[in-house]
Amino acid sequence: MPDTRSLQLKRKMRALRDGLTEESRVYGLVLRDERTPWLARLLLGAAVAYALTPIDLIPDWIPVVGHLDDVVIVPLLVWFGRRLVPAGVVDECRAQVRASRDSSGDAAGGSYS
Repeated sequence: MPDTRSLQLKRKMRALRDGLTEESRVYGLVLRDERTPWLARLLLGAAVAYALTPIDLIPDWIPVVGHLDDVVIVPLLVWFGRRLVPAGVVDECRAQVRASRDSSGDAAGGSYS
């Protein structure tokens, strides 16, 4: 029988996964919204590309600093890009993702197309 700690860890990991999935769907809609400024699209797109591509400014084989650039650059690009997006756009996209999740009964967010 699994102990309480492992069950709590599984719940936390599932909640983190679901939250990241929902946020990625929200920002997918934000990027497609015509009210999103081009510079915000550029910065948010650059954050996604930098996170998903194997190209780094500082190679990962350099201890500590190699991974530190991923931890600093991607959040900064997202932060700057997010500040350029009108608040109403993000709120509407978040509501749309939650409505889709609630109607589908999917904890991870369901389809948003």
